[in-house]
Amino acid sequence: MDKVMRMSSERGVVIITKSSCCLCYAVQILFRDLRVQPTVHEIDTDPDCREIEKALLRIGCSTAVPAVFVGGKLVGSTNEVMSLHLSGSLVPLIKPYQSLLY
Repeated sequence: MDKVMRMSSERGVVIITKSSCCLCYAVQILFRDLRVQPTVHEIDTDPDCREIEKALLRIGCSTAVPAVFVGGKLVGSTNEVMSLHLSGSLVPLIKPYQSLLY
């Protein structure tokens, strides 16, 4: 659990992923299209992968990956991120992390 909290608070927008997950890739592309350069942690090479997945589920992520954190707080997985985006609530949430140069 400590490792997840440490990873999630490293930067403004953090996405915990697996390299083989197509939904993880789609969420990353969404953030990049919204001019946010997220910090991405691919956990499939981490020896604590299973423990990280369990910790993500315990803190409320509907699926272990992708797990999106903004400002150190869990936003959720693909469904929650896409729902926020479609409702117009995602951009105000990530506005402090958007880049003008991106």
